[in-house]
Amino acid sequence: MDQKELLAEISSWLQKGRMPKVKEMVTQALDEGISAKDILEEGLLDGMSVIGEKFKNNEVFVPEVLIAARAMNGGVEILKPYLVEAGVETKGTVVIGTVKGDLHDIGKNLVKMMMEGKGLNVIDLGVDVSPEQFVATAKENNADIISCSALLTTTMGEMKNVVDLVKADPELNGKVKVMIGGAPVTEAYCQKIGADCYTSDAASASDAALAFCQGA
Repeated sequence: MDQKELLAEISSWLQKGRMPKVKEMVTQALDEGISAKDILEEGLLDGMSVIGEKFKNNEVFVPEVLIAARAMNGGVEILKPYLVEAGVETKGTVVIGTVKGDLHDIGKNLVKMMMEGKGLNVIDLGVDVSPEQFVATAKENNADIISCSALLTTTMGEMKNVVDLVKADPELNGKVKVMIGGAPVTEAYCQKIGADCYTSDAASASDAALAFCQGA
């Protein structure tokens, strides 16, 4: 099997969510001298991006995305030491969390997986995250994006507090983008509070985040 076939095979097993197969093929690819960067980009991220597109088009659903993401993480674990050694940079850093007062995390977890599937480094603060926590973590990790999720109309106001804190901070203002999403959130609300981006689904959120990190 040549390099191209082997990487296509990794992508294909990942799309089926077969973690043991993905790990086996990643190890085989490393043994055959394929670079960790190529395995990551042309094998794992390629497979995840196919899943992302299918999810956007309603051809696959949340369970398929979750098992594909799990398979990807299995492959990434094996590659991590090699990527560090090769000095492969992540494409950007995102701080993600569900806002203060809100304990919903399914949507957030999906966005996190999709973003990781684009090669972004995602720091997940979990649920019930205060605006101060978002901002402090973004500073500590030199983040490009703060991504806030809310599922309750009563907690949406916290997103404005995050935007205001970022704008009030000379270190972050103009440098860190604030992305928002969740069932009650709309484009109109995004514009009203001055956030940088609203997306209606996880796949679009990951596309937008990658575009921000690449300065598009």
